[in-house]
Amino acid sequence: MKLARAIHFDESDQRVFHSPARTGEWCITGGFEFSNWGEADLVGKARQAFSNSWLGMETWGRVTFVAVTQIEAAEYARLEELLTLHFMEMYGAPDREAARPVAQEELAYMVELCEDHQPNTLLTVARELTETGVRESFRAIEPSEAGLEQFAIHGDLDDPA
Repeated sequence: MKLARAIHFDESDQRVFHSPARTGEWCITGGFEFSNWGEADLVGKARQAFSNSWLGMETWGRVTFVAVTQIEAAEYARLEELLTLHFMEMYGAPDREAARPVAQEELAYMVELCEDHQPNTLLTVARELTETGVRESFRAIEPSEAGLEQFAIHGDLDDPA
C-alpha cells in the first residue's frame, strides 16, 4: 500500500503557511478543513493553505509537495487512529464510532491517489471554491530517470581551461 509524506525543497512552506508540516510526516489531502469556507476566508496564509496544500497527520500543518512511498499496515492503523482522534478533538465527532469511518474514508482516498504512482512521485493539489463547494485537482510529477552523468562534472583536473 502507498501513501505520501511531506517533502520540502526549500524553506518557503515555513513562510507561506500558518503552521507548516514537518518533513517526512504522512499526509492526506485535508480538504475537509475548508468545507465551510467562503471567499471571505480566503486571505493571506489561509488562502495559500486552501489553494495548494496537503495536511500533515502529526503536526496538522500544511505542506506544498508530498512524495509517494510505501506504508506498512501497522503505521497505517496508527494514522487511522490519529485521524479518528483529530475528528473528535477538532471537529466535534461524538465518539470513535462516528469518527472512524470518516477517517478511514479520508485515508482510503489518499491511498487511491497514490496507488498508481511510482515511489518518489511528487504530488501537488490545487483547490478552488465553486458554487457547489471545494473542488480539488491533482498533479503528479514522476521521478526522473536522471543518470549520474547529468550531475557529474566531466573534464581534466590538470587542464586549466
